[in-house]
Amino acid sequence: MKDDPPLPSLAKLDEKLRAAHAKRRKSKARPEDQGQGLAFALRIGVEIVAALIVGVGMGVLLDWWLGTKPWFLLLFFVLGAAAGFMNVFRVVGGLGGQVGYRKDAKPEDESSKQAGDGRDAGSTDGTDKG
Repeated sequence: MKDDPPLPSLAKLDEKLRAAHAKRRKSKARPEDQGQGLAFALRIGVEIVAALIVGVGMGVLLDWWLGTKPWFLLLFFVLGAAAGFMNVFRVVGGLGGQVGYRKDAKPEDESSKQAGDGRDAGSTDGTDKG
């Protein structure tokens, strides 16, 4: 019984498994890329928690200073949550913190840019060469 050849379906399965293992070894992630997903998830969590802590802290301090117990706490909790979610939205969208919160700002049409503003036609940095 031990000398019987394996069934054809098992041989095909073994062949597929070996091919999959070989493919996986070739496309193995670099060591510095292995923690990328975890780091991204932790950053999102820290963004929300930090914004909430700052908002609640400001609300508590304002309530203590002005004697308006729950109102500023509630207001700044909502504002902190909104700021946290906005930060997460920017991080997930890859928008970063550049002015205007756009990924890639498209340059304006050169003809509309040149109309009466006195800039040189070859200037792309917005400086006046005259």
